[in-house]
Amino acid sequence: MKHVVAALLLAFSSLAFAQADEIANPDPRVEKRLKDLADELRCLVCQNQTIADSNAPLALDLRNQIRTMVNQGKSDDEIRAYLVDRYGNFVLYNPPVIPTTLLLWGGPFLLLLVGITVAIVVVRRKRAEQAPAALAPVERARIDKLLE
Repeated sequence: MKHVVAALLLAFSSLAFAQADEIANPDPRVEKRLKDLADELRCLVCQNQTIADSNAPLALDLRNQIRTMVNQGKSDDEIRAYLVDRYGNFVLYNPPVIPTTLLLWGGPFLLLLVGITVAIVVVRRKRAEQAPAALAPVERARIDKLLE
C-alpha cells in the first residue's frame, strides 16, 4: 500500500510544477516581433540562452509578460526599458556601452592584446636562445686560419 501511495504521489507531483502554456498571437507580425524581442533578452536562470530558447519557468514568465506588454500597445523600447529597470543591463544580450560595461565590451580585445604581446615576447626569447653566440676575436682568428 505504501508503494502505491508513493507511486501516485510521484506521478501527480509533476502536475504541481507544470508550466503555463504560452498564448500564441494569430498575427504573424506580432509573433515575429515577440520572437525578435525574446532573442535580444538573456534568460536570467540559464544565462547562456535567450529567453526564446530557454525552457526555464522564469523565461516563460518573461515571454508571457512581453506578450502582455505588446498587447497593451507598448513599444519595443518601452519593453526593453521596463526589463532593464527590473533586472539590469544583464538581461540584454547586447548591453549598451556605458562605464559599467566597458570591461565587457573591451575585455576580449584586451585579452587578445595580452595574448599577442605574450606570443611576441616568447618568440623573441626563443630566437635569442637559438642565436649563435658571438665569437671572441682569438677564436675568430683561429677559425679563419683553419679555413685558409
